[in-house]
Parts: sequence; structure tokens; C-alpha cells
Amino acid sequence: MMMKIKQILKIIFYIILINSFENLNAEAHISHYKNLKKIEMEIFRNDKLIGYNYYFFKKNKNTTLVINQIKFAVNILGATLFEVEGYGEELYNEDQLISFNSKTVQNKKEKFVKLTLDNSIKKFKINASSYTGNADLNNVVGNWWNHKLLQTDSQISPISGSIKKQIVTFVGKEKIELYGKTYNTEHFRLVSKDNLPDNKKLDFQIWYDKKNKMILKVSYSRMGKWEYKLKNFE
Repeated sequence: MMMKIKQILKIIFYIILINSFENLNAEAHISHYKNLKKIEMEIFRNDKLIGYNYYFFKKNKNTTLVINQIKFAVNILGATLFEVEGYGEELYNEDQLISFNSKTVQNKKEKFVKLTLDNSIKKFKINASSYTGNADLNNVVGNWWNHKLLQTDSQISPISGSIKKQIVTFVGKEKIELYGKTYNTEHFRLVSKDNLPDNKKLDFQIWYDKKNKMILKVSYSRMGKWEYKLKNFE
């Protein structure tokens, strides 16, 4: 009897898990952001505010331009240990990414990505600081405005252009509080599929707001606890 109850509970769990991903897949369109003008995220390390990540949305008929600005610095005892400042542009024709360009300065080292859609081969062409070649169209640029990151099995680094295979698992439904507001969220974990060095591995906890179709919070551990928190959107 106890075995049957456990089997039933297991089946119910898998049904809930599958439905969560099916609902997410059904909603992954750039049109979900058609009324958005900007998303403001703040970046924290060990609970201290160290920078920002802003996204601006500009629309013209069937095209949408998403501008990404990021800047943060880790300072200890007056010395800057780590700093990043970057700018990027994602251009979409309806739901299809057609180009992405970014320039980033990371600890005074310049990195870049130039991506274009090649319709003749149905691939992305990438010329970047860490990768040159083609990429499948299922890849998503790894920016936190886009909840399609939770659907794909591969993403492109917005800083270096490297392609990273990933696995996304549903953790559960949770209530979280951000800036005095309470949200009902779906909690996911995103990790690298490949065996990579620790400094290149993906391992993110992500809280997704299904109602507003936005990623609200991202956390990870790498030389401290890091968090990206959605402060405001318009």
C-alpha cells in the first residue's frame, strides 16, 4: 500500500514538472516584451550592492532592439579586485534573433561578440573573442532579460561568444520578496552539461515570475555570493 502511494506521488510530481516546462515553452516569444521599455537589475556580492544590469527595449514595426548595459566592481580595502563594464545590442525580427554585438572590458581586457543570422545555412555566424564559427539556432544569448534561457539546452556567452551546453531543472514553486514586493515564482537551477573548469561552469539558481514573464532573481557562488535582482521594469 505504501509503495503504491509513493508511486502515485512520484507520478504527480513528474506531471507537475512536465506541465511547468510546457507552460514555459508555450510562452517564449519576444512579443511578451512588446510593452516593455526597460528592465533594471541590481547586482550584489555578499549582500553588498556593487553595480547594475539594465536592458532597454526599442521597437520599430516587426523589429525589436534590446540594449544591454552592465557595470560592476568588487573593491576590497580600497583596491579593485574585479570589474566589468559592457554594452550589447540584440536585434530581433519578430521572434527571430538576427544579430548580436557586444563589447566588454573585464579587468582592462577587451572582449567582444559579433553574431549574425545566416539564412542560407540556417545558422548563426559568430566572430568573438573566445569563439569563431557557427552555432545552431536553438542557442540563446545568455542575458537575464530573456526567459528563453530556461528552455534551451545551449546558450551563447554575451561577453565572449563561447557556446555552453546546459541543463535546466525545475526546483519548485516559491514565494520571494524583492524591494518590498512579494512574488509567486518558479525556481529553476541551470548548470553546465559539459565537464568544464570551475571558473567556466554554469551553476545558477533562477527565480522566474510567470505572471510578468520575467526572471526576477539569479544567484550563484563564485568567490562570494552573487545575486542579480530585478528592481524595476516599465
